[in-house]
Amino acid sequence: MGTVSIREVAARAGVSPGTISNVLNRPERVAPETRERVLRAIRELGFVRHGSASTLRAGHSRTIGLSVIDIGNPFFTDVAAGVEEAASELGYAVILGNSAGSRDKEERNLLVLAEQRVRGVLITPSDEDPARLDALRERGISVVLVDHPAHRPDQCSVAVNDLAGGQMAASHLLALGARRIGYVTGPRSIRQCVERGRGAGQAASAAGLDPETAIVTVEVPAMTAREGQRAAASLLASGLPDAVFCANDLLAVGFLRELLRAGVRVPRDVALIGYDDIDFAAASAVSLSSIRQPTHRLGRIATELLLDECDHPDTHVHQQVMFQPELVVRESTAGRARAAGQETP
Repeated sequence: MGTVSIREVAARAGVSPGTISNVLNRPERVAPETRERVLRAIRELGFVRHGSASTLRAGHSRTIGLSVIDIGNPFFTDVAAGVEEAASELGYAVILGNSAGSRDKEERNLLVLAEQRVRGVLITPSDEDPARLDALRERGISVVLVDHPAHRPDQCSVAVNDLAGGQMAASHLLALGARRIGYVTGPRSIRQCVERGRGAGQAASAAGLDPETAIVTVEVPAMTAREGQRAAASLLASGLPDAVFCANDLLAVGFLRELLRAGVRVPRDVALIGYDDIDFAAASAVSLSSIRQPTHRLGRIATELLLDECDHPDTHVHQQVMFQPELVVRESTAGRARAAGQETP
């Protein structure tokens, strides 16, 4: 079969070639019934547009970039699903990059995205330096921060209140009677880890405790289940606290695995809470209490803000959206909660 032209698709759909171009490049401008008729003709004829040519004409592509710091973390997988869903509805494709927390790798990924002439970039930055993001804007590429608050009015961002989440987790453990809480966290270069730890310290202070002694911080090099196991082994050797708060659920899953291997009863001996409320949290051997984040909405809202800035630069209003986290109580603290007279969902 030879190459199908736009004119052939237009003839099949009963519209002008200009309408075909709008469906491909500006679908929001076409009535839903017409858009569906065109898409049906495209499927029936097997039309594939010349992507590089259309990109050169428009100066950009119908793609956006998404850069995350750990695609192995189900939190970012769920965020990516929300991004892809919203982008697809608006006629965009998503190019995914994983920085693995490395600034150098992130810079290489951003360079590739710029070379591909993406319309915009969604990014969870590996550090606080805005220089490389400013460089993207100078190229005419819009940028929205994901899971990271913006500190400037001309920047859109979508984040979750990590300080409140840390307070929520520690307050829950303190209400169960804990007076010494282990905080298992990733590197201090990760903003979320620092904020959640600060929140835990504030909860200890509010309970009349000295955060320096009430919160025992165990820093690990990566926020993985394996590092959670190693952190548990370290605390088992030095003396377990009353309760443990892990900065994400992967750490908590690994921590729980090592506790069970050592014969420690959860929550009777140690209450345990994670963060993110990934699917593994509810499905673990002892279902994990966790701090839930609206991951899918995070991705959708960030994408909608980005594409509004891309497609309507004259009317776009920059927004800094901050979601509030939610406490989810399960078996890893529920037994303690019943003993303390707390309500459990």
